[in-house]
Amino acid sequence: MAHRFSIRPRFYELDPYNHVNHTAYLQYFEAARVEALAAVGFGLDVMGEAGFQIVLVELTARFFASATLHEDLVIETTVTEVSRASSRWAQEIRRQEQLIASLDLRAAFTNREGKLSRPPPGFAEAMGAI
Repeated sequence: MAHRFSIRPRFYELDPYNHVNHTAYLQYFEAARVEALAAVGFGLDVMGEAGFQIVLVELTARFFASATLHEDLVIETTVTEVSRASSRWAQEIRRQEQLIASLDLRAAFTNREGKLSRPPPGFAEAMGAI
């Protein structure tokens, strides 16, 4: 099961060709991840108070079609793996059934000082529920 997050591109996110700029997709993906975390009780504020951070360490983006102004886009987010100090995520942006972009990433868990740490207790189970 995936967490779903909706967004509509704004005019300032467009490139000179009136398509959503590739950098805006990365912001959409991040917003969707933050919302997915909050939906299962691991919002960035909650994790920060508990002394945890999630730091992006690797990503692979693919672009399949362009999106334009005011289209309804849906981002699906799934955590595919949680290991000793990292997690893997898969995300897709769709316009109805059409795949627009995908992102595969690995993120590390750290403490406030940036040192690797184990995930927060219950994280894997919570993220597996979305």
